[in-house]
Amino acid sequence: MSDGDDVVPIKKGLWAAGPDGRMRLLGSHCPACGELFFPRKNGGGCTHCQAATLEPVELGPYGCIDSFTAALQPPAGGFYRGPVPFCYGLIDLDDGLRVVSRIVGPHASLRRGQRVELVTEDLCTDEQGRRVQAFSFAPTSAQGSAA
Repeated sequence: MSDGDDVVPIKKGLWAAGPDGRMRLLGSHCPACGELFFPRKNGGGCTHCQAATLEPVELGPYGCIDSFTAALQPPAGGFYRGPVPFCYGLIDLDDGLRVVSRIVGPHASLRRGQRVELVTEDLCTDEQGRRVQAFSFAPTSAQGSAA
């Protein structure tokens, strides 16, 4: 059993710290047509234009809430071990890609069009006592830079 100080991502390869220390989602970019993908594709080609190669790209960290909802009970199936209630929704990244994500904060304080920033947060503790982290978006007053 661990002492609980170990931290593991919910899934490896979804995010990393960028050169400025801010979290970035790890995606793919098609140099032929400009299409963006998240999560990063580790093989295959562009599903938009069928180009054979994709390049790794860091996405974010800013965007806006397009829509959201609050989950007041855990999803069925027993796989979710995080806190309830929680919010999740569609985030339009400044890069031009829309992603589904958890959204930090009480649902009563969130609004459509609100600026958000990518963060990581502890979601739960796994069977080995490690803190499991997930990416989320949190309201921010920063404007970021539109792509």
